[in-house]
Amino acid sequence: MTPMFLLQSVRRPDSAVDLILGGTLPTQIVLLVLVAFSVASWVLIVWKWRQFKLVRRQGDEFLEAMGRAKRLEDAYKVILSLPDSPYGRVFRQGVNFFSELRPGALREGGENGEGLTLTQLETLRMVLEKEESEERDELAVGLTWLAVIGTVSPLLGLLGTVIGIMNAFLGIVATGTTNIGAVAPGVAEALVTTVVGLAVAIPAVIGYNYYVARLNMVAGELEGFSSEFIGTLAREGRV
Repeated sequence: MTPMFLLQSVRRPDSAVDLILGGTLPTQIVLLVLVAFSVASWVLIVWKWRQFKLVRRQGDEFLEAMGRAKRLEDAYKVILSLPDSPYGRVFRQGVNFFSELRPGALREGGENGEGLTLTQLETLRMVLEKEESEERDELAVGLTWLAVIGTVSPLLGLLGTVIGIMNAFLGIVATGTTNIGAVAPGVAEALVTTVVGLAVAIPAVIGYNYYVARLNMVAGELEGFSSEFIGTLAREGRV
């Protein structure tokens, strides 16, 4: 008696939907996993797009506010009125640490007093770098999964293809025929998983590379701002 999964490989479906619905159990499992990956990747793509769009708008508002401020005290007051953002958090972290080192230096009418020592300045730089790293890690959440989906999906598609072709050849052995009409449906079913795997992987890879580039751009802006912050302290005689 010929097993059911071998008989499925010699069916003659009329469309791709028939290939999927009439496919063997391993093929359908692979396709279900790929569909789940596809849904997850598009959720991540839309989420990161909205997140980076918001960060871009917050960065423009932050830079505009900084451009209006003439002194560090003015910038601090303006930043407090803006929505919370990675740029604002880095700025506040630097200002708060400086205020701990020089209490009252940023109050209105306060004296600059003695500047920071080299050790304090290096510590301030480390505090800013730590905050930059935390903001980068926060923005990078989800990108690892995009990379995983983009890498694993073609391999899953290939796995489904190999399983399908194995079933097609086993069907040939079971039926004792090499007629192309008997072999073609099984091979076509096998190739469906490869097509789906690529369809899932391509958007995930594109999204990953695009958002990594955006992440590097934001990280570079934060790093440049930290250097500008220390430069502002030097120009105002606080270093």
